Amino acid sequence: MIKKLLENSTCAQCRMCCIFDRYDVWETPLFDEITMNRVKSAVPDAEFAKKGNGYVLNVGKITGEELFSCPALAENGCILGDNKPFDCRIWPFRIMYFDGCRVIAVSSLCESVHRQSHDKLRAFLKEGLAKEIFAYADKFPEAVHEYYDNYSILLYENEIAK
Repeated sequence: MIKKLLENSTCAQCRMCCIFDRYDVWETPLFDEITMNRVKSAVPDAEFAKKGNGYVLNVGKITGEELFSCPALAENGCILGDNKPFDCRIWPFRIMYFDGCRVIAVSSLCESVHRQSHDKLRAFLKEGLAKEIFAYADKFPEAVHEYYDNYSILLYENEIAK
């Protein structure tokens, strides 16, 4: 979904969005049932837990410097290809609650996207992705997280015509 901003090869080399420590485990994506089953068929020991209308990775307890890798992460990138969970397809964008409003924010961890101007990122979102993100949040409200200060707010929901 963000191929206009970021090349697949850049993502496959970085993998920052697929590996979690104890501080960012909240960022693990929400899977729909079909995508969860694709992962489970490729990685039978992958564990998931029901969360609202979707599923999240059962990460367990992470302590110290431990890292958790998404079971869909392989040496050459994601085994799901273009069939990734919505959260993965839009990362480093996230939908969050900020002061009682839903917003689209961008993570500073994805340097390739974050170094682009906020005006360019806002324009990109307004081309259609913002509407998709808010529609997804309507269907999966559990995908909306509380605001985290490592993100820069780009758009408020009331800035997008529905």
